Amino acid sequence: MELGLKGKVAIVAAASKGLGRACAEEFAREGAEVAICARSAANLAKAADSIRKATGREVFAQELDVTRHEAVRDFVAAVEKRFGRVDICVTNAGGPPSKKFVDISIDEWRAAVDLTLMSAVYFAREVLPRMKKNRWGRLLAITSVSVKQPIDNLVLSNSIRAGVTGLMRTLANEFGGDGITVNCICPGYTLTERLDELVGLQAKNAGVEREKILERLSAQVPAGRVGRPEEFAALVTFLASERASYINGCSIPVDGGWTKSLL
Repeated sequence: MELGLKGKVAIVAAASKGLGRACAEEFAREGAEVAICARSAANLAKAADSIRKATGREVFAQELDVTRHEAVRDFVAAVEKRFGRVDICVTNAGGPPSKKFVDISIDEWRAAVDLTLMSAVYFAREVLPRMKKNRWGRLLAITSVSVKQPIDNLVLSNSIRAGVTGLMRTLANEFGGDGITVNCICPGYTLTERLDELVGLQAKNAGVEREKILERLSAQVPAGRVGRPEEFAALVTFLASERASYINGCSIPVDGGWTKSLL
């Protein structure tokens, strides 16, 4: 399917690994100009080099702490200077730690809000005026199926990603008349470093092998397995395309059927 992304400029946050990296590579395969950022310069450089080799396209990469508004502002400005415009932005950040409510400090709550919610606010503040000026744009937030069905021991993610969802749904209303769509994509269990970390923690707490935990997770999914990052990225690139111009204000799970809610 021709998505019409050739020449579009796409920003993908937290793209040094996992879902962000998969999205960035998929955008590059579709012919978009890609700009990526992440906190780890070493991991970011590896990701950019891998995407270049896989797609034959150049990648603009810059080390970035998404919890700092001024850093996000300068990064978006640098992308615009490099490519002349910003058409697509995928907000993303590493997941907050897995803990029970009584074990989470107030400082950890504040840090999780900065990482998960405020980073999305910062990117939205910088890219939406640019998209509005061009009368076209796609703002996409990577959230989690936890916004539809809370996940045990992920109270930080369950709570704060719901805030991101409320933000994005509101922005969809405010900017829908400007040729801009705003949507959330909700990954379920997907083979990423984040899942590997959670599996390791659960295996340690339960005193079992990691493979047992993966089997348990797979058994919860009607598809009978966990997902692959490229399956998630396929939806992200479609939502960024002109073909998805009437999809706005949605939170769409990519979870093999794990979410049991009707909506």
